[in-house]
Order: sequence, then structure tokens, then C-alpha cells
Amino acid sequence: MRIDATGLDHRTLNEQIKTAIAAGETEFDLANVCGTRYIGCGIDQEVDIRIEGIPGNDLAAFMSGPRIHCSGSVQDSVANTMNGGLVVVPGHAGDVLGYSMRGGRVYVRENAGYRIGIHMKSYLNQEPTIIIGGRAKDFAGEYMAGGKLIILGLDTPSGEPLAGRYCGSGMHGGAMYVRGEVPEAHIGKGVSVEEITAEDQEMLRATLKPYCEALGLGVEEIMGAPFQKLRATSTRPHGQLYAY
Repeated sequence: MRIDATGLDHRTLNEQIKTAIAAGETEFDLANVCGTRYIGCGIDQEVDIRIEGIPGNDLAAFMSGPRIHCSGSVQDSVANTMNGGLVVVPGHAGDVLGYSMRGGRVYVRENAGYRIGIHMKSYLNQEPTIIIGGRAKDFAGEYMAGGKLIILGLDTPSGEPLAGRYCGSGMHGGAMYVRGEVPEAHIGKGVSVEEITAEDQEMLRATLKPYCEALGLGVEEIMGAPFQKLRATSTRPHGQLYAY
């Protein structure tokens, strides 16, 4: 089903999508999207949504089933508290990507903004995954409680950090995998930096394969460079912060 989003407010567009899903539609092409917020919000059916244009904030918020393929970059708060599904971004992503994300996958080909994966957590048998093809800015993985955040640093100019300051600040679960090095001064307190194991290698290859297929990349070429693993050294990193 093709929907021309020109002039449609977010309520009208989302109502059209949900009404069509209730009638049995499973594929959507959204044309002329320009800053429309909340696309896919709360949808729990396995449908395919292709977006031409730039979706607005909270794309895929509280989403549980759809597969969303964007045509370029996206704005802020993508996958806010997302429970499941897939979001593919061939361009850049804004700030607060994957806030409190509890399941599903987000694939970004280029760079991402601030506070990526903040409060991301595993929920029941679900484990969320965010893969950033370029680099992330400050507070990546802040307060992470579960899931995987993978930063590849593809096309990053030499000398530029792959993750900004306070990387993993307050992290108490899950793991970050960085293809390259994060400056020691950028790593949050209570976070250890480790060499990856053979088991990690196998997991990364399996996790990166669908990412590479979705974005036209070579998984073996990506796996040819060394990774670092960042994880919390405590499940209560600030447990004594306010103790007297």
C-alpha cells in the first residue's frame, strides 16, 4: 500500500497505517515523509514499512513487530522503548537512539548522535541490538543494563574518536563492542576494556551478517579489524555515590 504523506499530520498518517493493518495489509510505502513523528509507534504486527524521506522523532517508539527501512537519515529518539522489530537507516541517526530499548534491532550505516543506547536493557528473553556503522558522540551506552551496542567506525577519519566522552557512564549490564579503540579519557568510571574472545568473535560475525546484508557491506572485511569489548565492572556502579 502506498501512502503519500504530503501534508499529513502524524495522527492521520498513523491512523491510516493502523487501519490498513487491521484490514490485512502487510506492506507499506510511505512517500514524501518530512519530519513526521511517531511512525510505527505501538504497532505489534510483523509488517514491512518503507519510508521515502526523513522521518521525525520517535520513529518505531514502543514498536514490537514491524520492519522499517528508511531511505536516508533519521531524527532523534528512534526506537524509544522499542520491544521488537527492525529499523534500517542507510544514513545518519540523531540523538537518544534506542532509549530504554528492550528488544529488536537498529542498523545505522553512518554516524549517530549523543546518548545512544541510554538505559537499553534486556527484557525477558529479548536482547536489543544497536549497530552504528560510523561513530557515536558523548554518553554512548549510558546506564546500559543489557543488550549489545556495536560501533564500527567505518569511514571515520584518522585520529577522530569512535565514541565520545563518558562512554558507558553508569553502565551496569550488557556490552559494547568497538571496532578500534576508545580513548581512555572517554571511558566512564566502572567500565572495563577487554580484548574480545573467540566466542565474542563468533557472536559478532553472526550479529553483523544481517546488518551487512541489509546495507550492502562485507562482514569478513569488517571482522578483519580488531574489536574491543566494554562492559561494566559492577551491577551497581553508583551504589555508594550518596552513602554517608
